Amino acid sequence: MLIGAVEAGGTKFVCGVGNEKGDIIDYTSFPTTGPEQTLYAVYDYFSAYNLQALGVGSFGPIDLDSQSKTYGYITATPKRAWTNYPFLQMLKEHFSIPIAFSTDVNIAAFGEYTFGAARDLNSCIYMTVGTGIGVGAVVGGDILHGMSHPEMGHIFVKRHPRDSFSGVCSYHGDCLEGLASGPAIEQRWNEKAYNLPVQHQGWEIEADYLAQALMNYILILSPKRIILGGGVMKQTHLFPMIRRKLDFYMNNYIQHPLLQELDTYIVPASLGDLAGLKGGIAFAKQFITRNPKTTSE
Repeated sequence: MLIGAVEAGGTKFVCGVGNEKGDIIDYTSFPTTGPEQTLYAVYDYFSAYNLQALGVGSFGPIDLDSQSKTYGYITATPKRAWTNYPFLQMLKEHFSIPIAFSTDVNIAAFGEYTFGAARDLNSCIYMTVGTGIGVGAVVGGDILHGMSHPEMGHIFVKRHPRDSFSGVCSYHGDCLEGLASGPAIEQRWNEKAYNLPVQHQGWEIEADYLAQALMNYILILSPKRIILGGGVMKQTHLFPMIRRKLDFYMNNYIQHPLLQELDTYIVPASLGDLAGLKGGIAFAKQFITRNPKTTSE
């Protein structure tokens, strides 16, 4: 069975083909430009394959309410050409195969749950810290959805006492994404994250904000593993700093064996840049298994 996957990011699209075991046969990437040009590249890439299903993870916000008139739309994105764009509908018009659709970070979370760092568990959270901050959750083997998809990158955290930066989020200013994303680091210190020395004071501030967020997620969702990915988290010295901060903030409030072993509870993404593709394949496989008579979602 050949299954296609699309990780539709705000900066680039990654398209790939694999099998139901999660093996990636081939993949490519190209810049995210206007919708028409970008989707033409998607259609052209997949034209060489006889796909049985397609799993799509999109940048957002997106409408995931199947009863909504704008289901499958990219909604209030800062990328103006894509605002209120009927992304899923355009894919359905071209592909007459089952299409499973969610956010890019949800798909990555599902990839880590199925094939990666949480494959032996029934729940996990995946947080990506990069151009933005996004969080996907898998609970009981299903991606977490409600009236829409969770936006855990936009929660508010207590401001660090040594931080006067106003934040970069165009909607909320100093929410988590506004204070701890890659652009926030760059604008605060006039330097990209990967160029900051390990000893730079900015890392203590960054770890503080991320640890506060993880505490909130733990208290609300009780995930069995937390997986951190994205460009900022490639600075591996952040992991022990976040663990120490989280331990301080939790203050033994929840006494569970998992929280006594933070080195194995908070871990790097194991699938790397393939998390989205592998997650798209797994999500599409789950969708057609549950909906064998449905041609698209």
